[in-house]
Amino acid sequence: MKHSPAFLVLSVFLCIILISCSEREVPEQVIDLPEIRERGELVAITSYSPISYFIYRGQVMGYEYELLQLYGEYLDLPVRIILARNLEEMMEKLETGEGDLIAYGLTVTRDRRQRFAFTDALNTTRQVLVQRKPEGWRHMMLHNIERDLIRSPLELAGKTIHVRRGSAYINRLQNLSDEIGAEIHIVEAEDALTTDELISMVAEGVIEFTIADENIALVQAAYYRDIDVATAVSLPQQIAWALRHASPLLLESLNEWLSEFRRQADFNFIYNKYFEHRHTFRSRYASDYFPLLSGRLSPYDDIFQAHAGRIGWDWRLLAALSFQESRFEPYARSWAGAAGLMQLMPQTAREFGAEDPYNPLQNISAGVNFLSWLDNYWKQYIDDDEERQHFVIASYNVGQGHVQDARRLAELHNTDTTKWFYHVEEFMLKKSNPEYYNHDVVRYGYASGIEPVTYVRNVYTIYNHYKLFVD
Repeated sequence: MKHSPAFLVLSVFLCIILISCSEREVPEQVIDLPEIRERGELVAITSYSPISYFIYRGQVMGYEYELLQLYGEYLDLPVRIILARNLEEMMEKLETGEGDLIAYGLTVTRDRRQRFAFTDALNTTRQVLVQRKPEGWRHMMLHNIERDLIRSPLELAGKTIHVRRGSAYINRLQNLSDEIGAEIHIVEAEDALTTDELISMVAEGVIEFTIADENIALVQAAYYRDIDVATAVSLPQQIAWALRHASPLLLESLNEWLSEFRRQADFNFIYNKYFEHRHTFRSRYASDYFPLLSGRLSPYDDIFQAHAGRIGWDWRLLAALSFQESRFEPYARSWAGAAGLMQLMPQTAREFGAEDPYNPLQNISAGVNFLSWLDNYWKQYIDDDEERQHFVIASYNVGQGHVQDARRLAELHNTDTTKWFYHVEEFMLKKSNPEYYNHDVVRYGYASGIEPVTYVRNVYTIYNHYKLFVD
């Protein structure tokens, strides 16, 4: 049957309407505080930053990181961090439900408020121009330095300014261009480049100008002495975290926590730690063990890498275990006499090859020998390599005898004895309860079960952070 052109056009139009209607009928995915509690973890989106989230000498640190840990304690939930390469990727991950909030210093703008909900302001700042001081400035009089620097936005006419892609700096510069009645050439940097990296490019003379939030720029200026950050290009603006509009209960909880936390001394202490104590920032940036720049966790990375393969481990997991034991202090000694990077007891050190437990090479080698022995022990019980690692690490802390007790209790209660998390670990916790440690199947008696359970979880938490920063 032949149809007229008008009929065909009408059919296409009706199909488009039906498709669009069906798309609108798909309910919006709601992930609010009840769903987060049911999931059992809060997922926060952030980015690599020498202020927000980083690792220094093996220690996980950062302004946003510390606040997230405290908020997680407030919720009684663990916090999992996922990274995004740039601001737009952070926002996309939030919109698609990959994370529950953006824990990053976002400038609150009208456009962003339409797209997201924002917490109460964490702090306020203003946008400043980052420019390089004139050559030889150290030998110049102050008025001569000032003469060579831009101090008025009017002087930006015709200038080229590189800014982070997707940042609020773009809109500000566009508005500033209209205000001064002259074009400012705005170059959006490559996706992977952060504001911190753009500041370093100004310092090195690769680019002429960039824009940054003043609190961040002042910290960077403590390291890059050749840059000037005293020229403001905006009024004060609020800095906050972002959430989906469909998470009102999470937003309410965050704001309640912020209101309570602001009244505590720790709030200012944490802020000052990262934004005011600028000499510590300078020390981190100059360190060989700041992975954002060096890719290294510790002075012992090469030893970890050389020995981890003997037991089929990722070297970063071995490093995480060592950090949990000693914080990478080769002369660390516990009250019980455990010594060195891997905190070996004297008999264990001798038995597994460390004549000098304070020698990093000997200590790590002996620690891996001990881990290998534990791995062989557990192979007769746990087939899965990854699951077996959990039992090996728990045994490294508390001894395989106590772990076997927990397995026997788990078996008695029809729980899978080949899985650690949420299974055997639950009965390890019960080993401090007389009802359980006095049971006939328990051969090694009382154990402070919270210690190995926390130990295993801490090692894997550190390991997951290391994987985000170091290849």
